[in-house]
Amino acid sequence: QVYVAESGGGSVQPGGSLRLSCAASGNIVSIGLMSWYRRFPGKERELVASITSSGTTNYADSAKGRFTISRDDRINMVFLQMNILKPDDTATYYCEAIVRPAGVSGANNFWGQGTQVTVSS
Repeated sequence: QVYVAESGGGSVQPGGSLRLSCAASGNIVSIGLMSWYRRFPGKERELVASITSSGTTNYADSAKGRFTISRDDRINMVFLQMNILKPDDTATYYCEAIVRPAGVSGANNFWGQGTQVTVSS
């Protein structure tokens, strides 16, 4: 079994910063792509940023220059540093990890439950 859990959400004023963390745990052989998505009320999830196992990153246009994704494979975690936050960044943020579990051929994607980010004055 594999578990993915986010932390670090909260409320912040415009211009502030937050650092989201996501930990994958369980019987893990390897982790490939790790990504952060967000969902606005009533809308589909959208990609915010992703990072491959080799460290290649990809950002949504709205995140470029403000957000930084990173990972630490020693502890199976991915992070999202969010700076210069805007009210438009208010959403629920989700972590996705492509994981190869022990005893299973191939990899599957696993999602966390989400963490709320609210940017408001």
